[in-house]
Amino acid sequence: MPGIVVNGSQPKRQTTQSAKRGEQFSSKETVESWLKPYLIGEKLKTLRLRKKLGLVELGRHTGLSAALLSKLERSKLYPTLPTLARIATVFDVGLDHFFTDERKRHVVALAKKQDRQRFPERPGTSEVAYFLETLDYGVAPRKLNAYYADFQNIAKEKLKPHTHAGAEHLYLLSGALVIAIGGHGYELEAGDAIYFDSSVPHTYCKSGDSPCAALIVTVP
Repeated sequence: MPGIVVNGSQPKRQTTQSAKRGEQFSSKETVESWLKPYLIGEKLKTLRLRKKLGLVELGRHTGLSAALLSKLERSKLYPTLPTLARIATVFDVGLDHFFTDERKRHVVALAKKQDRQRFPERPGTSEVAYFLETLDYGVAPRKLNAYYADFQNIAKEKLKPHTHAGAEHLYLLSGALVIAIGGHGYELEAGDAIYFDSSVPHTYCKSGDSPCAALIVTVP
């Protein structure tokens, strides 16, 4: 149906289909330029590779064809919201994950020593194995968590094993430390490092009276 343009009291019809095609093309360009900064295709591919899924396998989970998913990842097509919601459900992320403008994302976060907060291993008790300071405060979203750990002298029977998802990497800055992982003890001296699956119960026990501190990095 032809479009109507109002000019005063007299309506005029647009006379050519080329004008409509031009409008449609312009509208498509506008949508693409608006969506481009969000890198939706790259985010889809990153989520898929992180889960170690092939396009065919992801297609089985979403009900979408591998060919369509490939075009979405290469930004040859942009998904509708229902399609994006189906994909987001598979990866357990919200739609907001896809609509963060990477140009406005905070890529640098400086944590000044005087601004860091120190908190105990467990609140509400004076006997703790360590105190932590968050080194990545203010970073969002985080891809890892970094801490400065200050270990304390505490009786072994009062150590509380704990777990958390992912992996942990500890670099001992000073002193001596025994880390028990799954019931096996590992002795560390200053300069030693250890990486382990943090879903296994583990504890930290300071050795001796010298100050003992470490850099701890965890990833989900």
